[in-house]
Amino acid sequence: MSRRLPPLNSLRVFEAAARHLSFTRAAEELFVTQAAVSHQVKSLEEFLGLKLFRRRNRSLLLTEEGQSYFLDIKDVFSALSEATDKVLERSEKGSLTISLQPSFAIQWLVPRLADFNAQQPDIDVRIKAVDMDEGSLTDDVDVAIYYGRGNWPGVRADKLYQEFLIPLCSTAMLKGNKPLNSIDDLSQHTLLHDTSRKHWKQFAKQFQLDKVKINQGPIFSHSTMVLQAAIHGQGVALCNNVLAQPEIDAGRLIAPFDEHLISKNAFYIVCHPNQADMGRVATFRDWMLSTAAKELQAFSSEEETA
Repeated sequence: MSRRLPPLNSLRVFEAAARHLSFTRAAEELFVTQAAVSHQVKSLEEFLGLKLFRRRNRSLLLTEEGQSYFLDIKDVFSALSEATDKVLERSEKGSLTISLQPSFAIQWLVPRLADFNAQQPDIDVRIKAVDMDEGSLTDDVDVAIYYGRGNWPGVRADKLYQEFLIPLCSTAMLKGNKPLNSIDDLSQHTLLHDTSRKHWKQFAKQFQLDKVKINQGPIFSHSTMVLQAAIHGQGVALCNNVLAQPEIDAGRLIAPFDEHLISKNAFYIVCHPNQADMGRVATFRDWMLSTAAKELQAFSSEEETA
């Protein structure tokens, strides 16, 4: 047998009006007009076939049937409110699984996690390292960091950092017997490649470097390996600005030239669209976006000062 339920929106309006004994105050609570409250109450009365309110000397009173009905349903609304508060509270706490490439985890996220943990001690962050962007979020992942152009279907993607590719080398190499005074001096050095040789090829093409040995030099499968090779003086790397920044700040790597590539790629924080503004996911997204924005602002200020 199907359940006979009144229009739920009308029921919600009636509960508020009966609690306040005022259409005006009910309208203010529900952010609707007084006319809308009156319309919903009338709709409920027509469904029930009885009067719920009566007016007397500018005051609003419940009828006997209205009073009985209100006493029966008010606990239901209280229970719904409590259940909603509980589920929202649980969504603000618990575990949060983040999927991302190891290089971004090691160079960016892990060093900053202490700040997030201090702000949100009830959220247990779990890091899931993946070699490649999966293109879609699996059920066991709440948030992901993708690298690309932001055109993934079916997900919410917010840009964190635009990618710049910067030639970097160790300070020892810069002071060595083979000068690195200009990009033409790259022809005297081994080039270190990240995944493939395409970035150095783009760099050589943009800056017309005909003598640079693009088709030589080791290829590494992870950006952190390229950074380590450059730190140990094995050659000159063309590095992602975000991943290389900790090594630059620590003085382990240095940019010998001002020339760099502006990439079409960027790092994005990705989640399911219906979870972007809810609970733990929203809390982590807000922290990531805020942290990135503050760092970009600080970097812009340093450039203007320089």
